[in-house]
Amino acid sequence: MTAWYAGVDLGASNIKAVVGPESGSVESRARRRTPQGPDGDAVAEALLAATREALDGAGVTPEEIVHCGVASIGPLDKAAGELGRSANLGPNVDRVPLAEPLGDLLDTEVTLLNDANAGVVGERFYADRTPDDMAYLTISSGIGAGVAVDGHVLSGWDGNAAEVGHNTVEIGGLSCGCGAAGHWEAYCSGTNIPRHARHVHETEGVPTALPLAEIDAKDVFEAAGDPLADRVIERMQAFNAAGVADLVHAYAPLVVYVGGAVARNNPEQVVEPIRERLPELVMTNVPEIRLTSLGDEAVVRGALAAAITAGRNDRSQLRP
Repeated sequence: MTAWYAGVDLGASNIKAVVGPESGSVESRARRRTPQGPDGDAVAEALLAATREALDGAGVTPEEIVHCGVASIGPLDKAAGELGRSANLGPNVDRVPLAEPLGDLLDTEVTLLNDANAGVVGERFYADRTPDDMAYLTISSGIGAGVAVDGHVLSGWDGNAAEVGHNTVEIGGLSCGCGAAGHWEAYCSGTNIPRHARHVHETEGVPTALPLAEIDAKDVFEAAGDPLADRVIERMQAFNAAGVADLVHAYAPLVVYVGGAVARNNPEQVVEPIRERLPELVMTNVPEIRLTSLGDEAVVRGALAAAITAGRNDRSQLRP
C-alpha cells in the first residue's frame, strides 16, 4: 500500500501544493494566487483549497496522507504553527494559521518550516550535488536563505534562522518592508526593485525613459541600455554579491543554490554576477554558485521532502 505525503508552499505571490509517495516524485500539483486579504483566515482557506485540489488530482483522500510539510514566507511562529505579520501580504493580514487547519484537513502531523529552509531541504533531497555544508538562497518577492551545516538544516528556535534578506547592506538606507532601514531585501527583491529605481532617480538624478510611477521589476531588467535601469542593476549586483559573501562567511557552504523568480528569470543579470564578484569579497572558501535544480518548485518540493523525512531517526542526510 502506497504511503502518501503532501507538501504546501505559502509564498507572497502564489500558493502551491503537491502530493507524492515516499520516493519524492510528484503525483499531482495545484497552484493559486495568494490572497492579500481580507484577513489571515482567507489566506488559510486558499491554502486548504490548493491542498484539496492536489489531493483530488492524485486520487488520494485526506486520510491517506501520512505527513504534511508546509513551507511559508516569514516570520514564523512555530510554537503557534502560524505565520506572523508579513511584509509581503496585505496590511490587514495579521496572522495566518498554518499547522492547525492543514492538520485538521489531513488528520495528521504537520511540519512547519521557513520557505528558504524548505528550499535547502529540497535541494538536499533531490539535487545531484549535496555536500553536508550547503545553502539555498531565494531572490524573489523577498530574500532569504536556508542553510545546512555539518549535514543539519539550521532552523533556529523560532524557525527564522538565516533571514539574510534582512542583513544591512547600506546604513540608513531604504526602508524595508519589515520596518528597518538598509536591508538587502529593500534593494534587490522583486517587490522593492521599482522603489529602488525611483530612489536612484531621485537621489542621483540618473535619467530614464522608464515610466517610474508604474514599473515593475521585469521592466527594469528588460530596459538594458536605459541609464537608470543599468545603474539600478549595477547596484543590485553589488548588493547581491555582498549579501552572498555575508552568507558564506557566516555558514561556509560548499555550494549555494540560487532560486526565486528574480534569479530564475534573470540568471545572467543576477546569478552570474554573484559568481563573478564573490572571489574578491570572500576571505574563506569560495563556494560553487548554482541556479536551483528544481525551478519554481524548490520550496514546495522541499516541503514534500520534509514531510517524507520527518519520521526518520536520522534526518540529517535528507536523501530518498
